[in-house]
Amino acid sequence: MPPPKDVVKIAIQMVGAIPQLIELQQTKPLASVLKDVCDAWSLPNAERYALQYADGRQTYITESNRRDIKNGSILRLTTSPDQEAEQLYSGIQSKNVDVKTDSLKKLASLSQDVTFAQEFISRNGLKQIYSIVEEGNDTGEMLAHTLKAFTELMEHDFVSWENLSTVFIKKIVSYVNMNAVDASIQQLSLSILENMVPTSRLLFELVKKEVTLDRLLTHLQATNAQLQLKAMALLIALLLSATDTERRDMLDYLREKNIRQFIHKNIIHSSEPLGDEMAHYLYVLQSVSLNLCEHRMKTSMDPYSQEQRDLLQSLRQTAFESESEAPAGNFSTERRRSLCAKEFRKLGFMNNSNPAEDLRRAPPGLLALDNMVYFSRNTPNAYSRFVLENSSREDKHECPFARSSIQLTLILCEILHVGEPCSETAQAFYPMFFGQDHFFEELFCICIQLVNKTWKEMRATQEDFDKVMQVVKEQITRTLSLKPTSLELFKTRVNALNYSEILKLRQTERLHQEETLAVPVLELREKLKPELLELIRQQRLLHLCEGTLFRKISSRRRQDKLWFCRLSPNHKVLHYGDVEEGVQSPPIESLPEKIPVADMKMLLVGKECPHTKEKSSGKQNKDVLELAFSVVYDVEEYCLNFIAPTRYEFCLWTDGLNVLLGKEMTSERTQTDLDVLLSMELKLRLLDLENISIPDNPPPIPKPPSNLNFCYDFSHAEQ
Repeated sequence: MPPPKDVVKIAIQMVGAIPQLIELQQTKPLASVLKDVCDAWSLPNAERYALQYADGRQTYITESNRRDIKNGSILRLTTSPDQEAEQLYSGIQSKNVDVKTDSLKKLASLSQDVTFAQEFISRNGLKQIYSIVEEGNDTGEMLAHTLKAFTELMEHDFVSWENLSTVFIKKIVSYVNMNAVDASIQQLSLSILENMVPTSRLLFELVKKEVTLDRLLTHLQATNAQLQLKAMALLIALLLSATDTERRDMLDYLREKNIRQFIHKNIIHSSEPLGDEMAHYLYVLQSVSLNLCEHRMKTSMDPYSQEQRDLLQSLRQTAFESESEAPAGNFSTERRRSLCAKEFRKLGFMNNSNPAEDLRRAPPGLLALDNMVYFSRNTPNAYSRFVLENSSREDKHECPFARSSIQLTLILCEILHVGEPCSETAQAFYPMFFGQDHFFEELFCICIQLVNKTWKEMRATQEDFDKVMQVVKEQITRTLSLKPTSLELFKTRVNALNYSEILKLRQTERLHQEETLAVPVLELREKLKPELLELIRQQRLLHLCEGTLFRKISSRRRQDKLWFCRLSPNHKVLHYGDVEEGVQSPPIESLPEKIPVADMKMLLVGKECPHTKEKSSGKQNKDVLELAFSVVYDVEEYCLNFIAPTRYEFCLWTDGLNVLLGKEMTSERTQTDLDVLLSMELKLRLLDLENISIPDNPPPIPKPPSNLNFCYDFSHAEQ
């Protein structure tokens, strides 16, 4: 007979005592449970004790989290949080350096627990930490423990960052600006400032003033990877909290200091592999830099702006300088206007009498004009060749430079996500972005020449314009997906991917996607499906058994806390627990938490998940929603919440969990894998039928013979 749902069987340990095996009644007050446990060990003053998990993070058991206790959990009887907080509050004020250091070390460890943190903060414990930092001159182990404890206590959001004194903040800043200070202290100080910056405008301005960009660049050049990471985190926090003008000024200064080239050489191409956190920060830096183009992209051309009109005229003058310079003085106004209109038509403007009208569409707005001017000034030979070459073609075959430039700018903005907010989780950056200061403009210069090349390869006319631009978009997208490390490599690869190659790739993909539609082949597909789906199910469960590292992401900031989850080899229990950075595949025995598969009720994804609903008051992040899923388990319907590191992991985990729940696999990856396996299996089965046409209908079955006497008679043995 199964135990009642309000009763869990647990073990309770205490140092120097024989463990107790008890049945914990969840309806019984925790104080009464503690009294019974203490009485069994003859311990007076039960109110001075508390229970906490013996493994993992050793969280204190409270009335609010006691329902998380599972059958088989091992708890430990320990000093209650209020007693521990009282002792440590006194310990960190001790005159004895050793006692004070040990107390701060223990405080840094216990502060991860929300119950203890609440008790310590309620005793005005943070004030003592402020005093140690503000009044002390120590820069060794004691200070490191103090800063660690402060970071953990502030993590619980009981106290606002705006309550910090200017003296405390400047002291933290001084550790960042010092040269002769331990790297661990600088890392903690940078982390504190990173958390502080987004909380208020006042704190942002204070940190921006006190920690110069030059100082952050010095830390970025450090050989210590963690110090480098924390410096990058603070730099990104400052950029995200700045106004548009401040952000532009900061990025201009960083460009003067060649930060992109440094990142390209010493971080992206360093001997150490790039971590997820650094990859995310590089993605944000790329996104923020590209978003500087957003204002020009969304601004239409003003036909009354002399500056913009001069830029437009410079395009015409650069292309047709020799033709229009000499006789211009002899032309009447009407003749000059007619000549200008003709030249603008040769440049590829749709509205040649008033070319500004072509640039009224936003996006791409003035960004298209900027790109054309950059191309004409920085690669004048290529610009003149493009324009003059097309001027001499037949009208119907000329490639319109201006129209192509406007559409190409729009395509590049779409591919590079210009104007879109930064994702909280994305890590997809382009290494070549950091090898070039004027990345967007230089990329445009390569791609506009690609447009002309593809136009000629396709023998296109004006009616084919959209088709050509679609091919160019595909060429750029396919080449960028290869992550070329430099613009030169991008140029080589994108030019090698000519129109005939695109047609071959499309044909190959079409053959992969569209199998022969003959009825017998379709019937064979259906017969093969169950066997191959079972193969996919086994692969999904095997992946769950191998386990995956997940990140904890809060609404306040991107966390670097990790946890690991894996399925037991017998497919009966999900094991999970927190792990340290750098641990890739912890053994199943080290994961303290368990969920029996039999207790799992359902799988939730996206907006249905409780951890995405909790954040609904803020700005929902599309990427997080696409990667979120939750397992509902137990009678009380608890939830284990996940945010997958990638879409691939999301598909494999949701499929695997659906298999465990006895449901269909619903991810897009299932269909992709099934199509690949079916394609391979069909090709193998039909190998002998190559070049033989398969009829849509089976051949007719012949009539039965008039007699069946054609069988060999074995009854007569040979004589």
